Amino acid sequence: MNDLANNSMSAQSNGLRLDFNTPAQQRKRRVRAFKDRLTRWYVSIGGLAVLGAITLIFFYLAHVVLPIFAGAELKPLKAQQPAWLAAQNDALLLAVEEQNKVAMRLDRAGQVQFFTLKDSAPLNRVQLPLPAGASITSVSQDQPGSHRVLLGLSNGQVLVFTHTYPVTYPDNVKTITPTLQYPFGEAPIVLDPQGRALEHVALSENGDTLMLAGSTGAELSLLSISREENLMTGEVSQDETRIGLPQIAEPIKALVIDPRQQWLYVINGKATADVFDLRSKSLNGRYAMLKGDAEVSTLSPLLGGTSLLVGDSKGGIAQWFMVRDGDGKSVLTHIRDFSLGEKPITQIVPEERRKGFMALDADGMLGIFHSTAHRTLLVERVADGPTHAALSPRASRLLVESNGQLQRFVVDNPHPEVSWSALWSKVWYENYDEPRYVWQSTSANSDFEPKLSLAPLTFGTLKAAFYAMILAAPLAICAAIYTAYFMAPAMRRKVKPVIELMEALPTVILGFFAGLFLAPYVEGHLPGIFSLLLLTPVGVLLAAYLWSRLPEKVRLAIPEGWEAALLIPVILGVGALSLGMSGHLENWLFGGDMRHWLSNDLGIAFDQRNALVVGLAMGFAVIPNIFSIAEDAVFSVPKSLTFGSLALGATPWQTMTRVVILTASPGIFSALMIGLGRAVGETMIVLMATGNTPIMDMNIFEGLRTLAANTAVEMPESEVGSSHYRVLFLAALVLLSFTFVMNTLAEVIRTRLRKKYASL
Repeated sequence: MNDLANNSMSAQSNGLRLDFNTPAQQRKRRVRAFKDRLTRWYVSIGGLAVLGAITLIFFYLAHVVLPIFAGAELKPLKAQQPAWLAAQNDALLLAVEEQNKVAMRLDRAGQVQFFTLKDSAPLNRVQLPLPAGASITSVSQDQPGSHRVLLGLSNGQVLVFTHTYPVTYPDNVKTITPTLQYPFGEAPIVLDPQGRALEHVALSENGDTLMLAGSTGAELSLLSISREENLMTGEVSQDETRIGLPQIAEPIKALVIDPRQQWLYVINGKATADVFDLRSKSLNGRYAMLKGDAEVSTLSPLLGGTSLLVGDSKGGIAQWFMVRDGDGKSVLTHIRDFSLGEKPITQIVPEERRKGFMALDADGMLGIFHSTAHRTLLVERVADGPTHAALSPRASRLLVESNGQLQRFVVDNPHPEVSWSALWSKVWYENYDEPRYVWQSTSANSDFEPKLSLAPLTFGTLKAAFYAMILAAPLAICAAIYTAYFMAPAMRRKVKPVIELMEALPTVILGFFAGLFLAPYVEGHLPGIFSLLLLTPVGVLLAAYLWSRLPEKVRLAIPEGWEAALLIPVILGVGALSLGMSGHLENWLFGGDMRHWLSNDLGIAFDQRNALVVGLAMGFAVIPNIFSIAEDAVFSVPKSLTFGSLALGATPWQTMTRVVILTASPGIFSALMIGLGRAVGETMIVLMATGNTPIMDMNIFEGLRTLAANTAVEMPESEVGSSHYRVLFLAALVLLSFTFVMNTLAEVIRTRLRKKYASL
């Protein structure tokens, strides 16, 4: 500026005049203005693009997740009133085959009519081989999906048949040919030796054993039929065994045999269940199922046969199954309730592939429910008055017969397994002794009960972050303060880049190292690891004390700010001593095996890949983030504040604690929040070093599974659009929301800290 002013004055004194509007100057100003506008637009568009990308991520995740909370829908199709229906008796049973092409109807006269589901056109009619003069008095089906039917007759006999739908391709045309099969012969089986009409029947086939139960009044008949095939001749022989059980005083209203043929459930009286142990042939117990004046109106097993669905005369549906109590005895336990209306429940139709079911009442109301999710998905009227219904194996079609008409419905119910309670509350799953938080998305059997609780995954995420931050936060913050405030500038220029270089180490390498080397090493040197954590601070303090007692001549020989280099041999020595005496400590204090001592003497479970390993490995990964940001914040404190405090008589320690740290507190807090966000979102380290077990236990020696690791593991194997797939996206949304909330809270706190200490 002075040169420009001198030149201007010189030019004026010489009679010359500077021209700032030359073409070159104007072009230069235009280029500079263009660069300024371009930079301003570039920064603005970049910032808006980042915000827009984050918003789009939220909207996309919400778009994928929201369908799992939608209910079911019914789309009615045109009602059919075929001529053949008017000529038949009342329906006992309706069924729909796998492809939703063919349906079956059984009437009281023993006629089975197969017809097309689309237009109710008759296909073929089969007359069941009923004995002369006998009529059907009761009907029962085996477990959902088995297609086995048992008919109780008026002469005390029963007939077992199955309806199948084989597919053939004659002339390359897909053809479904419905047939009936009699796996135990076409001749009826005598169940009641006295020949009395069977009011209620039940069956269960397990391998080569068929269990049949029937009742007349209060008397119970039970028959076991075993089949054995001769491998040499191919002949099949049958052995019948009658099973005697304690008799019941009150009339029987319903029977169910579980698939393992261990329990026989007998509903009698108004609302009492007698449970018989078929293996010991004894009464397990008598249980009151309903309260007040309600009566049991219908009974059906859920998919898998473990649970009983009990419909009552007040429109309620209760789920029950056997649970082991504290003494190890199995007792029938009430699990959860559903409500359809106020009319008696007339029929319960379980799904064949999920733990859902449909229920009909006497007023024609239909309800769609899911047992595990404890969810009512739909309540809608489908007919006026009594109805009879069948659900297709894929639960996508519903066939209802009412008032001489066949009404078809398209069922849209893709995600019944998910509810708020199933995601975040304890759920009482079948074969469990109590309600629990469980994540188990897949299984090998078809009657699996999905366990999609996000609680253990969220707990594991916070647990991993907690133990990582316990290790990383104190070390990183203290190191940052010492490096920025006490360390010599020359040493700082060497130490800071080395620590920041640790951040470039891929986390997959850290996870690989932690899982394959660190985990077994920690397991074999537990006393040494804990000794190292305890003795390192003691060793540092002892070294500092001894250093302060050395002659001043020796202490002054080390340049100021380089004292930290003396701690390197101290830490290495403490580490060598701690790990070297690990075996001796284990033999002396823990009987030679600290892991065995923890498990047997203290009752603390121990897994090789546990939270301690995660804390060490992930803490190492988080330290560079926290250190770098906190060190910059401390180093950026104006030197005038430091010099002013020292000039007023404060010691360097007082200056650091009362001026420097308070001024740098917004930056330090930001460093901690960024480190926490890194720990919460970490994937590969927790995936490879934790055992990946979704359990809820703060035990440092137990494994865990995090939201991020679970998504990384299961997303490639999930079916696109399935409930499992969408719940994984929900886990990602929970993780993103948690990070967003934490960052927002951190920004609010950081802003307040900056305002509070801005006057220093």
